[in-house]
Amino acid sequence: MSNYLSPNDLAREVCFKPNFFQTKARINFLINHYLSLEKLCHRLEDLPRQWQYPQPRPWQNINWQNINSEQIIGIDLEVFLSIIAGTADTEAPIRGYTQTSRQYLEKIHPAMAKFVGGLVTENGTIIELGIWEKEERQHTPALIKIYQQLTGKKIIPNFRPAKSYQPSRNPYADLYCHGIHRVATEYAAVSLYLWLMSHTTGEIQQVFQEILQDEINHMTKFWGFGLWLYSNKNTVITDKSESGVNCHRSYISRLISTFRRMMTVLHWDSWTAIDKIELIYTFICVFQCMQSWSNNMTATNLQQIFDSSNFNS
Repeated sequence: MSNYLSPNDLAREVCFKPNFFQTKARINFLINHYLSLEKLCHRLEDLPRQWQYPQPRPWQNINWQNINSEQIIGIDLEVFLSIIAGTADTEAPIRGYTQTSRQYLEKIHPAMAKFVGGLVTENGTIIELGIWEKEERQHTPALIKIYQQLTGKKIIPNFRPAKSYQPSRNPYADLYCHGIHRVATEYAAVSLYLWLMSHTTGEIQQVFQEILQDEINHMTKFWGFGLWLYSNKNTVITDKSESGVNCHRSYISRLISTFRRMMTVLHWDSWTAIDKIELIYTFICVFQCMQSWSNNMTATNLQQIFDSSNFNS
């Protein structure tokens, strides 16, 4: 089937047997649309409003019954299904993720802790969910619905326990280490879902669009928070404590380990060489966009967003 422009396809030009350059064009179109400087800035600047009037982003209506295998473009069905199953496993233990992050944040920035993990009583009872959890908890059910619609079978996610809160004498170093992992995870998710959008159309693509927008939102907020809090990370993190030194040294290794773990979960060995090259290309382009946005953020911008007056909102 030849290429054609589809008003319903979010990457515009559709080819059902794409080569690398055709998929690359779709990836570039999606990156330019969803990761523009203006949209990234808006996602971060939206944070103070979320502290005052927390409201999860609503999803558009999706006709789940229309999902079918013909909406998958240029990926073997079995490989696609293994990616969906692996991604559902990764997304599943969201409660553990949010509560661990909340514990690292609550003594340093209560408003951000509430955004991530909600409000919790002294005995650990959750009395209000955080916006991050409210948005993220929609992802696993959506992936399960895609899998079930394509196969007629319902997968049960393999719940892996999230890493527990492990404080040391330096809470800023602890949060720095945890924050690197959290940003890396969100960045990897953005790259994956954007690549999946380039290989789908119709309702499946719409589902990935909703998940992608959530992940971009969270990645931008976490990345911006880190830029503000660790603007002078060499003096804040590289202290005399063991945790501070080890954390600073393990910056790159933590990023690499996150991606290695992701590739294992997504059954990377079953992918074609072109699939792997495309995803690596997506990783590079997404990082370049985020780096460009990061370089445009000023101390004044960040201080206006994360000012101490918002801490107890």
